[in-house]
Amino acid sequence: MVRRTKEEAFETRQRIIDAAEQCFHEKGVSRASLTDIAQAAGVTRGAIYWHFQDKADLLDALFQRINMPLEALSEATRNPDESHPLELFRELLTEVFRRVDADPAARRVNEIIFLKCEYTDEPCGPKKHLQAMRQEHDNHILTTLRLAMARGELPADLDLELALLCVHSLIIGVINQWLMVPTRLSLRDRAGDVAAAVLDMLRLSPSMRTSQTQR
Repeated sequence: MVRRTKEEAFETRQRIIDAAEQCFHEKGVSRASLTDIAQAAGVTRGAIYWHFQDKADLLDALFQRINMPLEALSEATRNPDESHPLELFRELLTEVFRRVDADPAARRVNEIIFLKCEYTDEPCGPKKHLQAMRQEHDNHILTTLRLAMARGELPADLDLELALLCVHSLIIGVINQWLMVPTRLSLRDRAGDVAAAVLDMLRLSPSMRTSQTQR
């Protein structure tokens, strides 16, 4: 009986997440209400509050769900025992870019985050959650870059602060630009090239060296 109750709770949670994805994508985050989501999921508003604090919490759950298949690879790029963290990072970037084009759910969630979310300063709003997520991703990228430097995959004098800013900006920029004009190129087919370009910047750009900033 307890097991069935847990299964039902899990199924309800997934229905709510599915409904949030549908409503956020159709109406935008600010215009979609919890009532809309409850009706789409076939549950009460109380059921939503049992599983989630607010719309921002639902947005976070959407993002976590599409990233779940990449968790193992992401963790591997930060493993201190990994001998080739930069190569794994290239694979991770390739898969991130490819899935935006190839996976309908990943594309919808990215469209919600980049195109259908108002970044207001309301307490506990989507902006706060997205800032926290981006900070977490910054920390992950920084760990990977440091490991790659220690393994000799990146220059020892890489300007980490500048590299972190440019890498994260490129990831966000590529996804945002492609979502705005998806006919520009096939991100599914060119994902590996885009990921390689990010790494080439880190390895080859003279402006990415600390010696340049000390002049």
